Amino acid sequence: MKILCIISISLISALAVTANAEESPNSTFSPYVDKQGNITRPTNVREKWTHLGSWYVPEEEGAPGPGIHDVYAEPSAVIAFNKTGKWPDGATLVKEVRNTDNAVRTTGKAHWATDVGVWFVMVKDNNQRFEGDARWGGGWGWALFKSDQPNINVTKNWKGEGFYICFGCHIPAKYTGWVYLEGYPTLKLTDEQKKYISER
Repeated sequence: MKILCIISISLISALAVTANAEESPNSTFSPYVDKQGNITRPTNVREKWTHLGSWYVPEEEGAPGPGIHDVYAEPSAVIAFNKTGKWPDGATLVKEVRNTDNAVRTTGKAHWATDVGVWFVMVKDNNQRFEGDARWGGGWGWALFKSDQPNINVTKNWKGEGFYICFGCHIPAKYTGWVYLEGYPTLKLTDEQKKYISER
């Protein structure tokens, strides 16, 4: 009887803690988003997150955002995507754009990453929590952090054109959830996603 009472009290206490946590003014669907829709930059991605893949944009082509783009997501989000083909609510993607250096090595002309230029952060919002906030749209929250101010999101509006405006760069990936899935060998794509990418 005493054991049952102790278990019951423990369960009640656990439920109370959970209820209080859900009612906390700081709790949201993502640890990187506050109640006002402000996005903070995850800082442990290289150590603890899953590397989805990398892009290399040569500077000589004159494209915006030259450098090496390493992209990461939480392990749980990657597992969910590989099961369903969709990003779960609250999934966070971080693209770290690094400058490059190059020199001739034994393998030929080699390029490697150096210092960080910017970080792009996307947070999946399947419930349109922040309608009217220009930083949110297309089912995502969008953020850009520069290396000289790594804790300040400089994104004011996700729509527009250019390297610092998310919409312009992501239009071609609209039908794959606004994400360029072909650059991420860690992900298991659906046949429909593969078909769309091959025809794009």
